[in-house]
Amino acid sequence: MTQLQRVTISPTQIQNQQITLTPEQYHYLSRVLRLQKDDRFIAMNGQGEWWLAKLVNQQAEILETIAIKTELPISVTLIIALPKNGFDEVVKQTTELGVTKIMPVLSDRTLLKPSPQKIDRWRRIATEAAEQSERQIVTEILEPIPFKNSFSLVNGAKYICYARGNSPHLLNYLTPSPDTGITIATGPEGGWTEREILEARAAEFQTVSLGKRILTATLAPIVALSLVAATAEAAS
Repeated sequence: MTQLQRVTISPTQIQNQQITLTPEQYHYLSRVLRLQKDDRFIAMNGQGEWWLAKLVNQQAEILETIAIKTELPISVTLIIALPKNGFDEVVKQTTELGVTKIMPVLSDRTLLKPSPQKIDRWRRIATEAAEQSERQIVTEILEPIPFKNSFSLVNGAKYICYARGNSPHLLNYLTPSPDTGITIATGPEGGWTEREILEARAAEFQTVSLGKRILTATLAPIVALSLVAATAEAAS
């Protein structure tokens, strides 16, 4: 199965073991990948289900359900203050690492104000990264909101990465067999303001460190997700 190409479809495209391909999907399979009639590929709905399918003209036929588990044993939400540049790569790499949901936020030091087209691009990147990394689900990319507004949208263990001060390392709080979901917030260029840290603490976020060095706004979420993924899968 690992050699087969993957295409993400919506649940509405499936009916009676048949997949109605969009013109873009058919072009990708037949022209870009050069699949011929009856060639096989994997269809995934981005919500945890995979199927082995074969190309039949401009449709596809489901041959069998694929039972596979590639997701982290914990739901991970990343609250990320939008950086000036490089967010495309953050979306790609954290999706490959297994993040469940990305919540872009506008902080006191955020300069980027993304357009709807930019958000659509991030969602396409997440879909492509999920296909490439053989994930069962596609990372959900939410609309950007003010940082403070994100507090009420998350539950479980909550951590905010704070480069200054003497906060405990994130690893001190991670366990191989977590019972609940986890939320990690990473800041913008220049870091979170003191006011934002106080507001997050009031919302029951624990301040944590990612090490003694100062990481960039684009590296910090990748490091945080790597730590969570490695710890969560250690006992698998």
